[in-house]
Amino acid sequence: MTAILRDLLRYNGEFRIGLLLIMAVAVMSGLSFFSPYPPNDVYVVAPDVPPGAAHWFGTTSRGQDVFWQLTFAIRNTLAFGLIVAVLSRIVSLAVGLTAGYLGGWVDRVLMAINDTFIVIPLFPILILFYFVLRDSMSTLLLAVIMASLGWAYDARLIRSIAMSLKTREFTETSIFSGMTTREILMREHLPYVMPVVFSTTLNNMNWSIGLEVTLAVLGFMDINTPTIGGMIYWANQHTAIVAGVWWWITFPILLVVMTFVGLYLLSVSMNEYIDPRSRLARMGGGAQ
Repeated sequence: MTAILRDLLRYNGEFRIGLLLIMAVAVMSGLSFFSPYPPNDVYVVAPDVPPGAAHWFGTTSRGQDVFWQLTFAIRNTLAFGLIVAVLSRIVSLAVGLTAGYLGGWVDRVLMAINDTFIVIPLFPILILFYFVLRDSMSTLLLAVIMASLGWAYDARLIRSIAMSLKTREFTETSIFSGMTTREILMREHLPYVMPVVFSTTLNNMNWSIGLEVTLAVLGFMDINTPTIGGMIYWANQHTAIVAGVWWWITFPILLVVMTFVGLYLLSVSMNEYIDPRSRLARMGGGAQ
């Protein structure tokens, strides 16, 4: 993995830009631990103050400093996307590797379940979960629900790679040496799918963050937990644009767009690296 990172940093400009953007977002989220204001307290500063030396990003109509509120919001939004991505990667890896290696009736059953999850309309289902679990709905619970619904596309991709690995000589050697199915999948096949897992993790984070922002803006999640979508929700509730408090909604949107672009560039760079022809062309161009 270190060699992959070194090559991407050396030869891929999109990767460097994406990494800088995500590092800036990560630093912003890390500043939340040094905030002078509690995230859920209101009217701790003067309301509707425009950006300036005292308040870099201005203040909200609820008496909150936009900059420090953003640090909490982006931290929670990134954590949400990461939880969804990690949990869904675990499911997609288990299903994809098992189906691709074992084949037969196991593959047919797992892919039938997989295809069922692919055709499920996610957005209406998430709204239904919100109304059913409204009293107990939390950001963590929503992340678990989204992870249980967002693994199917990537499981099919991992399955296709596992099917090709099954016919390789090193797999046959592993079988003859007495390795169990679990050992073959974990020791022999998993390293080959990790670049794809990393790329799909970034895509899944973008997907989950986008859904979180959408649901929060519509009020279909815990709006008391600071998130990017929650900040935009409260700005809409106080008609920030009409009232001239443009900074309340502008800075959260700019930050989440920066996150989307950074994750997208990292994902595209990894996809390009996975393809041997594009990787060699990029590295050959860099060597010249």
